Amino acid sequence: MSLAELQALERAHAIPTYVRYPVEFVRGSGCKLWDADGNEYLDFLAGISVLNVGHCHSRVVRAVCEQAGRLLHATNLYYTAPAMELSARLAESSLGGKVFLCNSGAEANEAAIKLVRRARPGGDVVVVQDAFHGRTYGALSATPQESKQAPFAPLVPGFVVVAKDPAALEAAVTERTAAVLLEPIQGETGINVLSEELLHAAREACDRVGAALVFDEIQCGMGRTGSLWAYEQTGVVPDAMTSAKALGGGLPIGALVTGERLADVFQSGDHGSTFAGGPVVASAALVALEICSDPELLAHVRELGERLRAGLGSLPYAVSVRGRGLMLAIDLAHGVSAPALARRALLEQRLVVNATGPRTVRFLPPLVALDADVDEALARLGALAEEPRAR
Repeated sequence: MSLAELQALERAHAIPTYVRYPVEFVRGSGCKLWDADGNEYLDFLAGISVLNVGHCHSRVVRAVCEQAGRLLHATNLYYTAPAMELSARLAESSLGGKVFLCNSGAEANEAAIKLVRRARPGGDVVVVQDAFHGRTYGALSATPQESKQAPFAPLVPGFVVVAKDPAALEAAVTERTAAVLLEPIQGETGINVLSEELLHAAREACDRVGAALVFDEIQCGMGRTGSLWAYEQTGVVPDAMTSAKALGGGLPIGALVTGERLADVFQSGDHGSTFAGGPVVASAALVALEICSDPELLAHVRELGERLRAGLGSLPYAVSVRGRGLMLAIDLAHGVSAPALARRALLEQRLVVNATGPRTVRFLPPLVALDADVDEALARLGALAEEPRAR
């Protein structure tokens, strides 16, 4: 089926919630993608931090195929080994409490919101400016972006928005606060690294009133920053965290992970999901978690991230670089459009990147990328400083 035919099907039958580029990808391997015409692309977006282990990692594919041949689904009324093993591995790798498996990042954040309000009924949830926690109603209500919230009002009440300022956050946390919900690195709004001062202030404020501190590691976790979990580099340990995206190695999964304090707040019947922790996706996640936990890979992420950061900073149209590990963004010079640059990168240079705003381009390459991949990406980005070719 041609691209034109796919676009016709979209116009006729798909609800128009996405703005798609005119490319159909049909195959992927490692850091590479191929379109329907056989053209090769270098992927520096990784499905928005989903493919940290790269496209079609052989171990993930093997685990999926083997499990799919044995059992696809059983429901959570019964035991399946992959779900229980994954819960144990997640808890042991992080906060040491218990795990609720679900199907996406938004669902993980919904579970977290329910958890903290179960622990402190009626309590408010404090969030900070520029946050993004998802598009379902609770997660959307925790996402203080007018353009995303306004069309769907009224939203879920009980969310308090504060500036990314330690004093403002500390003042907002009161005896009525159930939790503070933070992304250690805000991904969707342009790779904004929350200061350690802010994270420490949140920890201290929560401890002062008995509220929970929850970290959203949906995009920044699973090795993306050079440690398995982003919080490990901050000196602040949350009471709970959420994970998704890269956790499934390319398949959809989410998880709420608690520390010991919140481990037994949910009781039987408080929450649930038909597909959560299914044996196929849990098998994939076990492999992805093992790969992303490798100390050699994490050291590689830190080193490669510095190489990419230095190269991005030398681009003539980049005025600043920020981020950590292989979670980076550049702000562009005045007059340079990030959406236009991302489109040119795709269509002219066959480099997959992403604009998160009018002047910000985001880079989330697979963690298995090599020095040569970074150098090639930088060369293609450098070529974009030239006048755009006619298309």
